[in-house]
Amino acid sequence: MDDRHQIIEALARFAAGLDRKDWDALREILLPDAFAYGSSGREEAVATVRRHLGGCGPTQHLLGNHRVEVDGDRARSLTYARVYHQGAGEREGAFYECLGEYEDHWTRTADGWRLARRRFEIMIQLGDFSVLRPG
Repeated sequence: MDDRHQIIEALARFAAGLDRKDWDALREILLPDAFAYGSSGREEAVATVRRHLGGCGPTQHLLGNHRVEVDGDRARSLTYARVYHQGAGEREGAFYECLGEYEDHWTRTADGWRLARRRFEIMIQLGDFSVLRPG
């Protein structure tokens, strides 16, 4: 696979990790010193995600319109996302959906492309944000 396809595959694995609440899958893709979800470092970024998705019901992160620019061992990707979150427990039946764009910065390592920095710009929000909560 060329670099572009490797990065798109890593994005898909990361999204699947979010939806499965597979925190180890996220750790595998994030660099130890990554800055993601407003947090510094891999463990803090995963902890931030867990505070939002850990007590949430099913989610689905749909990705598309990938734009990938590779410059040697660094890359930048811009990816549209439509993210659906279903409520759980007393929030069952409620939902929160956001549509936006991920801006990701990547570093090539011996183990493949890894996320160095992630930012999500939300353009549209629907529903009840309170379905996002720790588990």
